[in-house]
Amino acid sequence: MEMSEDDINTEEYPTEIHDYLAAFEKSLGSVDEMLKTMMSVSRSELLQKLEPLEQAKMDLVSVYTLNSMFWVYLATQGINPKEHPVKQELERIRTYMNKVKEIADKKKASKLDKGAASRFVRNALWEPNTENEQTSKTPAKGKKRKMD
Repeated sequence: MEMSEDDINTEEYPTEIHDYLAAFEKSLGSVDEMLKTMMSVSRSELLQKLEPLEQAKMDLVSVYTLNSMFWVYLATQGINPKEHPVKQELERIRTYMNKVKEIADKKKASKLDKGAASRFVRNALWEPNTENEQTSKTPAKGKKRKMD
C-alpha cells in the first residue's frame, strides 16, 4: 500500500500532521521490509541455528511485536487498547522478557575461581618475616604524652 507524495497531498487531512503521516508511512515500510526478511527463512531453519536462550528471545520478540501491532490496529479502529486483554498479554510477555534477560545476565556474569581468589588474597596479605617481627616487638620511639 504505497502512497505517493501526490496521494498524500490530495487527501483531506490537517496539514499539521503531514510530517507525522510521512514518518508513519516510512516506519510501515521498514516493518514491511523486516517482515519480508524474517519470513524469507523458515522458522524451523532459523531456530536450528540458534541456542535455546536465543530461541526464547526470538520467540518473545516475535510475539511482542505481533501483539504491539494488534495494539496499533485496535487504536486505529477506535478501540482503547488499554481496556483490551492485549494489554495484559503485553505485560505477561514483558515479564518473560525480563526473566530471559536475567538468565542471560547471569550467564554473562563472570564465574568466581575460588582457587585463584584464595591465592590472590593469600599473596596480597602482608606476612611478617622474622626481621619484621623483631622490629615490631620493640616499642615505637616517639613522643610520650604526659598525663596530668
